[in-house]
Amino acid sequence: MKKNLLLSLLMVIALVGSAWAQTQTVSGRVTAASDGAALPGVTVLEKGTSNGVTTGANGEYRLNVQPNATLVFRFIGMLTQEVPVNGRSTVDIQLKTDQKQLEEVVVVGYGTQEKRSVTGSISRVSGEDLENIPTPSLESAIQGRAAGVQIESGSGKVGQGIKVRIRGSASVTASNQPLYVVDGIPITSDNQAIANNEPTNPLADIDPNDIESIDILKDASSASIYGSRASNGVVIITTKKGRQGKTKFNVGYATGVSKATNKVDFLNGPQYSELLRESFERSETIDFYVNTLGFFADIDDAMDYFIPEWRDPANSNWQDQVFSNGSYREANASASGGTDKTTFYVGGSYNDQEGILINNAFQRFSGRLSIDHKATDKVTVGANFSLARSENNRVANDNAFATPLQIVALAPIQPIIDPATGELNTNTIYYNGLIEARDAFSDAIVYRNLSKVYGAINFTPRLSFRSEFGLDLLNQDEESYQGSETQDGAPAGEGEKRSLTVTNYTTNNFFSYNMDINENNVVDATLGMSYQRSNTNTTYVAGQGFPNDDFKKLASASDITAGSSTGTAYSLLSYFARANYKLYNKYLFSLSARVDGSSRFGADNKYGVFPAIGLGWIISDESFMDGIDFLSFLKLKTSYGITGNQEIGNFSSRGLYSGISYAGTSGIIPISVENPDLQWETTKQFDAGISFGFLNDRISGTLDYYQKNTQDLLLDVQVPATTGFTSITKNVGKLENKGWELSLTSQNFVGDFNWSTTLNYARNRNEITDLQGQVIRAGAINRAVEGEPIGVFYTKKYAGVDPQTGDALYYLRAGSDETTNDYGAAEEQVVGNPNPDFQGGLINTFSYKGFDLSILLQFVYGNEIYNNAGRFQSANMDYLDNQTADQLNRWQQPGDITDVPEARFLDGNGTATSSRWIYDGSYLRGKNITLGYNLPKNIASKAFMSSVRVYVTAQNFFTITDYPGWDPEVNTQGVGPSATRSNVGAGTDFYTAPQAKTLAVGVNFGF
Repeated sequence: MKKNLLLSLLMVIALVGSAWAQTQTVSGRVTAASDGAALPGVTVLEKGTSNGVTTGANGEYRLNVQPNATLVFRFIGMLTQEVPVNGRSTVDIQLKTDQKQLEEVVVVGYGTQEKRSVTGSISRVSGEDLENIPTPSLESAIQGRAAGVQIESGSGKVGQGIKVRIRGSASVTASNQPLYVVDGIPITSDNQAIANNEPTNPLADIDPNDIESIDILKDASSASIYGSRASNGVVIITTKKGRQGKTKFNVGYATGVSKATNKVDFLNGPQYSELLRESFERSETIDFYVNTLGFFADIDDAMDYFIPEWRDPANSNWQDQVFSNGSYREANASASGGTDKTTFYVGGSYNDQEGILINNAFQRFSGRLSIDHKATDKVTVGANFSLARSENNRVANDNAFATPLQIVALAPIQPIIDPATGELNTNTIYYNGLIEARDAFSDAIVYRNLSKVYGAINFTPRLSFRSEFGLDLLNQDEESYQGSETQDGAPAGEGEKRSLTVTNYTTNNFFSYNMDINENNVVDATLGMSYQRSNTNTTYVAGQGFPNDDFKKLASASDITAGSSTGTAYSLLSYFARANYKLYNKYLFSLSARVDGSSRFGADNKYGVFPAIGLGWIISDESFMDGIDFLSFLKLKTSYGITGNQEIGNFSSRGLYSGISYAGTSGIIPISVENPDLQWETTKQFDAGISFGFLNDRISGTLDYYQKNTQDLLLDVQVPATTGFTSITKNVGKLENKGWELSLTSQNFVGDFNWSTTLNYARNRNEITDLQGQVIRAGAINRAVEGEPIGVFYTKKYAGVDPQTGDALYYLRAGSDETTNDYGAAEEQVVGNPNPDFQGGLINTFSYKGFDLSILLQFVYGNEIYNNAGRFQSANMDYLDNQTADQLNRWQQPGDITDVPEARFLDGNGTATSSRWIYDGSYLRGKNITLGYNLPKNIASKAFMSSVRVYVTAQNFFTITDYPGWDPEVNTQGVGPSATRSNVGAGTDFYTAPQAKTLAVGVNFGF
């Protein structure tokens, strides 16, 4: 027995030795076919095995393989090559750039993935699409370019907050803004403005010219890796990096002019005088004062009392006084390149935009540096550093008399300049906003540092670990001064100062594993943790009583009227995992999960679990599809997952106390109610889609259907005032979004003349399914009520004008044709919806030899707008406010058919809140058109340039709409912008500035 065992052991040793003797060592060097540069980090595998290595810093490798082995060379952005060894000991290889692969790789959380293998729903906007667009904000630059992404500028004021919704609103009183991630680091994107002004836009600190790509994660499968903050979608911004090779320099400059996209037609002096007198003559109120009380001798006496300028009227165009011809200037420069060990990118830019409103401007200086260094064959380190300084010269919020466009309320018969003094007229019916422009300022200066350092180690060709630390440091300094002749600053001036610092730091640490089990089974997995903490500290001081308007600093104030300092913070501790599996390169499986712990929730509910699953099937790779030549690609995909929302106050679950002063004695009072049961708002999302390509991808696209059901809404629930509080944050209610998205691209002509078309279309339906009887109010008439879309308009329904009497009429009840002229008798009902039926964009791109032309059209259809200013400016001269020209169509005699009631001064004939001022907000906008010319390289090289491009571009170059206001893209935030106001109080216009129409010319040099 022992002899047999020994003999068997010797035979095994001999066989192993024989097998070992049959292996051989293969070495070589991998370089880029474009320039011969070494390629470090290339995966070299023995085909059909797990045996492999990665190339070193100089592109070299060494591997023991079978003599008849085939080597597989893989590198992101390069074409994969398979090379038989054929007994050779040296195998050198050059890899060619795979341009299609570069275009088809999307950025997902903590990694990248081939678009072909994605089971989720992701929209991509390339950095080239954002370059040279005359706008300071990246959101405006991507408007109309991504399906299911609704982007709405609150107004045409530069530097103001922008509303972004991905697949509808998933919350009622918590934030609906997406999570923004820059180079893997979540950043501060919320409004940081002082409470009584309109929201600022922290994303305006990012230079669009520094962006390589933007990937928008829309469904749960792609977004759940970000767990608690992914219900509103995730916007991943990847900035430019250096590439190995000769250093390349790029310099660009552009300049342009801007003006308002539209002006509203108001009455001139003679028209105003005509309508004013008629309204006095037909007013029961004036008749009562004249004939019953005898307060006025006659109509002329009454008009003398209210507006004496009627006797010697001016003919002022107040609207023209606040609109200005804006300007746009931008300069940028960058350099990038590197060796086989170190690559770099450095860039800087200057952006200066004068707005279309007087005293409104935005200026930004920014710089970015990115370095990646391969320290050893296995270790890579790197850093990104950016610094920006922006200055926003702001104007008052839309709800203030000082806001520029409220000047249109002034009577055109009153002069702009007082003839008695030669100064601005201070005797106007309302505050003359030109005094504000002359004697007041409100500036916000922001210093923004977005930085990251990282280290990565490749333990094996398949297993790597990456650790990164990111910092988002935002310092915002706001200063304002109201002169002694301004409305708020009289009689001796008033100033305020606010300084805010947001320190937001994040660390991500994760393992990545990639394995080809064999050529038919491929697995990649990610496992890691993340920690984020954000600290906000604010100081505020206000004073009044200045010696004169030359002294504007608070040190000169005689009385410090207010002062405070506050601090707040939150933190997140997270663990995440994801695994993707490809079977036969056509059956796709994806699993992901994230566990988030948030400091914002109750002690027993801090942690939430957010899993997701995705499945895909590439049908076009099946054998039964052979012979179907017109179909180049067909993939079915579906996903389901849970995401969360924690965007509420940092201490909404806590019972808080505050110190106060009472009769000179300090004390403590409760300021919020504790809710230890407060937990995550969760959204369960189902997504199903099809991706297709026809005629060798001459026509390609994706069609998606989704359904998002949000439960445990983070709701500010009203409580009886007898408790000493007005609301408490609870998990109450449910909400649903469902819809369709289509992205379609066609290559219409290919050759010397190229023409491609891209269409994106999205249709979303929103419904609040449960609020447990709560009615959430925001804005003038917006409501959140069960059974309706979020933000519906809820008020009396206007029925037009009685042809016999000129009285305004209202519908008595919902669904009834019965009308009444008694406003109080009519019931309130749903009268409009600010949410669009569908939206999208159409892009046509042409090129011929050195010329290129791109045209982007953006459209929104089916939404409605409530013009809250209409109660004053389109009110049949119920007030002294100047009226829009359509008010000349008022009722004047029995039989007149019109929707403008009889003019009766101060009688309130049809001027109470109602649906009278709800209009269709649909529009088609020429968002951007750019015509460029690239100088032939042989000519550019004579000037030592590698490229020269000149271009002309226009933003918002036309708008087609039936909306009678300044602009259909509107959303007045009012005083104290909040998530509730932004979510529920949508589609309201209150003297809101239109968008700017900008024309610019520019040039780019490469060398």
